[in-house]
Amino acid sequence: MRVPLSWLREYVDVPQDAAPEDVLAALVSVGFEEEDVFRFELQGPIVVGEVLEFVEEPQSNGKTIRWCQVRVAPDGEKAADGGDAVHGVVCGARNFFVGDKVVVTLPGAVLPGPFPIAARKTYGHVSDGMIASAKELGLGDEHNGILRLVELGIDAPVGTDAIALLGLDDVAVDINVTPDRGYALSIRGVAREYSHATGAAFRDPADREWSEVAPGSGFPVAVDDRAPIRGRVGASEFVARVVRDVDPTKPTPAWMVARLTLAGIRSLGILIDITNYVMLELGQPIHGYDLDKLQGGITVRRAAEGEKLETLDGKVRTLSGEDLLITDDSGPIGLAGVMGGGTTEMSASTRNVLIEAATFDTVSIARTARRHKLPSEASRRFERGVDPLVPFVAARRVADLMVEYAGGTSDDELGGALFAEVFIAGIELPPLFVQHLIGVAYTDEQIENALRLIGCEVVPNEDDAAGWQVIPPSWRPDLTDKWTLAEEVARIEGYDRIPSILPTPPSGRGLTAAQQGRRRVANALASAGFVETPSFAFTTDELNDLHGSASGDHLPSVKLANPLDGQSPFLRRSLVPGLLQVAHRNVSRGLTDLTLFETGSVFLPEPGVIYGTAHVPPLAVRPDAATLAELDASIPPQRRFVAVLLAGNVVAKQPGIAPVAADLADALDAVRTIASAAGVSIDVAQGQRAALHPGRTGVLSVAGTEVGYVGELLPAVAEASDLPGRVIVAELDLDLVLSLAGEKVVAASLSGYPAATQDVSLVLGADVPASEVREALREGAGELLESLRLVDDYRGQGVPEGAKSLTFALRFRAPDRTLTAAEATEAKLAGVAAAAARFGATLRE
Repeated sequence: MRVPLSWLREYVDVPQDAAPEDVLAALVSVGFEEEDVFRFELQGPIVVGEVLEFVEEPQSNGKTIRWCQVRVAPDGEKAADGGDAVHGVVCGARNFFVGDKVVVTLPGAVLPGPFPIAARKTYGHVSDGMIASAKELGLGDEHNGILRLVELGIDAPVGTDAIALLGLDDVAVDINVTPDRGYALSIRGVAREYSHATGAAFRDPADREWSEVAPGSGFPVAVDDRAPIRGRVGASEFVARVVRDVDPTKPTPAWMVARLTLAGIRSLGILIDITNYVMLELGQPIHGYDLDKLQGGITVRRAAEGEKLETLDGKVRTLSGEDLLITDDSGPIGLAGVMGGGTTEMSASTRNVLIEAATFDTVSIARTARRHKLPSEASRRFERGVDPLVPFVAARRVADLMVEYAGGTSDDELGGALFAEVFIAGIELPPLFVQHLIGVAYTDEQIENALRLIGCEVVPNEDDAAGWQVIPPSWRPDLTDKWTLAEEVARIEGYDRIPSILPTPPSGRGLTAAQQGRRRVANALASAGFVETPSFAFTTDELNDLHGSASGDHLPSVKLANPLDGQSPFLRRSLVPGLLQVAHRNVSRGLTDLTLFETGSVFLPEPGVIYGTAHVPPLAVRPDAATLAELDASIPPQRRFVAVLLAGNVVAKQPGIAPVAADLADALDAVRTIASAAGVSIDVAQGQRAALHPGRTGVLSVAGTEVGYVGELLPAVAEASDLPGRVIVAELDLDLVLSLAGEKVVAASLSGYPAATQDVSLVLGADVPASEVREALREGAGELLESLRLVDDYRGQGVPEGAKSLTFALRFRAPDRTLTAAEATEAKLAGVAAAAARFGATLRE
């Protein structure tokens, strides 16, 4: 909210010497956030000048300029820049006449930009200054000619300081207004808060007698809301006033244009400027209709589904049944509280105006503004809540300004109003509640004074009972319970009084075993050189089937009703699609050597189960236990996965060293890193997946339970992601891996005795997985076997067709003695016997 200080001073006593920073400091002390300071970036001398004469001179470039003689100081006096009273000025505009009063920027002046003014030679003359347009002065966006003061209704003496004359010496402070404090989106609200902060006298612009603001009658106004949202009628108040015989061509006063500009509102003509001015002043959005374009009376109703309306921005909008409309006998003429319609807008031909000031339901307005992507200054205020006692005052204020500045006549006999009694429920504030909640020993007097200061009615409980009944003011719909009242006491008394005490953390807390395990895995991968790349959890149905299913068959996926990206509306079943996107983004930017990983949730809906809810629980109300249970049941199963991706080289080319491309062995190393951090032993067996290369795919398991896969992407799959070369991935169910590890990982004791090493080569069927042979050797060799590692897989000469030779390196060690060669051999042969019994394996000679 931008607040011009000259405007603020009308309603609260801000010292004349107060700097903008002083005002911001005061507002910050009562809970606002400081944003910025806005000024007209001008520097004098900028004065009122009179055009004495001009000569039009055509130029060789086809342009015609005017060589003007302009009086910038009274006759016989020096100009503000020290020069003569009459200056010669070159001007390219042609919309002014001899005798016009204009704004002249003299040498030494600076215009917004910054654009310094100096005497300079142009078009064969020395132009001693510049005649300014409204845009050059920062008063608007239009640049269709010179600013003629007669158009603003100004006839000031020559030489008058134009900066002060036009209100360009004003300054505005900008504060951030949180959604719960909509009352501060007005000069009235900010003035009240400045008064709270400083104790300065506050004058309420809405404090007017009912006899002054009561509208006439005879204009039909009705509310016909047959589908109220949450049972709240769309319009609780509607005030209509009529002003006749306005002149829409009259100029907006310069001070009003300056204030609107500083407040961030563009001047659009006297009628619209007045409605915007009152909205900023009182916080009550106003809409004006061309009365002669209206057909019959006004009815506020819900739209029919699919109904059309052309709004003031020229767009035809298809309406929802929840949209609240302003209608006349011809149909919709405006989106209530958001934007008016084009058929009844005020224009240069408007002579009679119907003024609307209303109170609309906050939820209705907020939903309409978001549904149509149509935020406006009006909707911004309505969706936060406006003071229900202000519409009558605001409508009268608009009428008064149109009479004063647009030459109209207020028709106090014709008008209309719909309103209900404003009832504000009292809040029970128990004794000592504020003190205990805030942690400050406020006295009862301080609490009462703070609440009365913000406009509350505070009544002590009867029969000497402690505590109070508090009725919030009409402009504070955010004060709904004792906690919000306590916050107000803390705000008014000063946040600096609240002690800063760190709470003592309870003992015995910390990360859960699962959280610790996930952190160990992530840290281990990062330490191994992988880069963590979190990605969005959204993908396509096709990618879910390709990477989330081993066979590539269709699996159920959760589709979002309102996805961030319409092309990726499904929740992921695998982390691999996100890693492929990250890899593609890096490769497209020249980063081709990649080792990436991600830990995150995947969503695994069960077939036949419909997830989500049929309705959205209402806001601002805690759901009951049944609703919470329904919400929990509507969420699909989610598990934490970990995935890695390797592409390009793991060793870059360098002097004396050839590049080493990433391959399946590097992915297996990453899997072992995960296993070590999780405290499990992962076995690898050959497998198949739809997205992976046959023969280069492994199934990962822990103690016989499948936990993931590793493999090289099919070239076609890598190419579809625009990834050149080989791409290797691995993905594991991290939650499952950690659960299989148990709660504690016990480190094995170290033996002080030497090891005995032996190798064994077994010939067996080519279809027997090496992992199963290794397990058979381990079981047969017994407790003396310390380590078992596959070192060779040979298929060729000397090995029968359909068979293979697997060579394992074995390491034996006893905890209490040095093993003999015979003991090691005996244990090895026991393992060979187990493999022979299970797979028909024989020793290779």
